[in-house]
Amino acid sequence: MQKLPIKYILEGTSDKARAGSIETPHGIIKTPVFMPVGTQATVKTITPDELYEIGAEIILGNTYHLYLRPNDDLIYRYGGLHKFMNWKKPILTDSGGFQVFSLGALRKITEEGVEFRSHIDGSKHFLSPEKSISIQNNLGSDIIMLLDECPSGLATKEYLIPSIERTSRWAKRCLDVHKYPDKQGLFAIVQGGIFNDLREQSLNSLMEMDDAISGYAIGGLAVGEPREEMYKILDYIVEKCPDNKPRYLMGVGEPLDMLEAVKSGIDMMDCVQPTRIGRHGTVFTKYGRLVIKNKKYEEDQLPLDPDCDCYVCRNYTRGYIRHLFKVGEILGQRLTTYHNLYFLIDMMRNVRKSILEDNFNGFSENFIKNYTTGNE
Repeated sequence: MQKLPIKYILEGTSDKARAGSIETPHGIIKTPVFMPVGTQATVKTITPDELYEIGAEIILGNTYHLYLRPNDDLIYRYGGLHKFMNWKKPILTDSGGFQVFSLGALRKITEEGVEFRSHIDGSKHFLSPEKSISIQNNLGSDIIMLLDECPSGLATKEYLIPSIERTSRWAKRCLDVHKYPDKQGLFAIVQGGIFNDLREQSLNSLMEMDDAISGYAIGGLAVGEPREEMYKILDYIVEKCPDNKPRYLMGVGEPLDMLEAVKSGIDMMDCVQPTRIGRHGTVFTKYGRLVIKNKKYEEDQLPLDPDCDCYVCRNYTRGYIRHLFKVGEILGQRLTTYHNLYFLIDMMRNVRKSILEDNFNGFSENFIKNYTTGNE
C-alpha cells in the first residue's frame, strides 16, 4: 500500500460534524475549512499577504483556465503554481471538468475525453483524463482532482448511469498516469445527481481505488437542483465516505449551505461567491447580506458588520465604501472582497471551535437565527 501525501487526522466530532487536520506538503489545514478560489492564479483583487492576514489556509487554482492562459508548461518552468503566484500554503486544483462541461454546445463528450472550444478565441482543444492529470502535475498543486463529468443538477437516471460509470473508468486512467503520487494527493469525485442509489454506486466504485485516493469530493451539487435535494444527498452520502480521509463539497459558499454541509460531515468547501458578490457590492454580515450600494448607507458611519473584527470593519465605514462603489474606485471592490472572505473563514474557525466543544448544533442554531434576521 503506497503512502499518500495527504493525511487526515480527526480531532473531534459533534454529531456528524467533524473537526480535524489535513497534512499536506505545503502545510496543515485545520478543518472544517472554506477555500478561496484563485481561478487564474489569483484570488481576485486580493494579494497573498492579505490572504495570510485573513487566515486562508488553502486556495484553489483552475486547471481549465491555467491551461489556456498562460499554459501549464510555462507555470512548470516557473517552478509550479506556488512559485508562479507567490503562495506558500497548500493549493488545490480542480480537474477542468466543470468548466469544460459548462461550455454546453462548445463541447463534445466521448469515452476518450472531452473535445471543446476555448471561450477565449474559439480554438479547439481536447481534455482527457491523462491530459487533466498532466496539467495538474505541471501546476504542482498539493491536491489534484480526478477528471469527472459534472452533469446538470436535474439530470435523469438514464443520463446519469452511463455518466458515473464513465467517470469511474476515467478515474482509473487518471491514477495510471499520475507522475507524483508521493507529492500530490488525488481526490475522487462522487457523482450521481439527486439519486441516493446512484451516489452510493459512484462512491463504491471509486472506493475500489481507495489505496491511491487521498480524499473524496461530492460533485454535481449546487448546479441547479433544489436546495432541499442537495441537503438530502449530503445527509445520505457523506457519512458513507471513508472516515479517515477528507470530504470536500465542491462549489458551495453560502453560509447556511455551509452549515448544512458541516452538519453532514463535510470538511472542505470552496466557492467563487464571496469574491463575486463582493465585487458587485454585496457583503455577508452577522444579520445576513447587505447591499452596500443602496442609498440608505450613504451617511452610515457603521462598519460593514459591527460584529466583525477584520481590517475593513476596523477601518472603514459603510458610507465610505458605498462612495467608492458609486465613483467606480477599485478599492471598494477590494474592501468588500476582503471582508467577505474573512467572514466565511472566520465563520469556519468558529464552527471548528463549536465542534471541538461538542456544541455545533447550538452554534448553528444561533448563527441561523441571527443571519435570517436581515439587514435591509
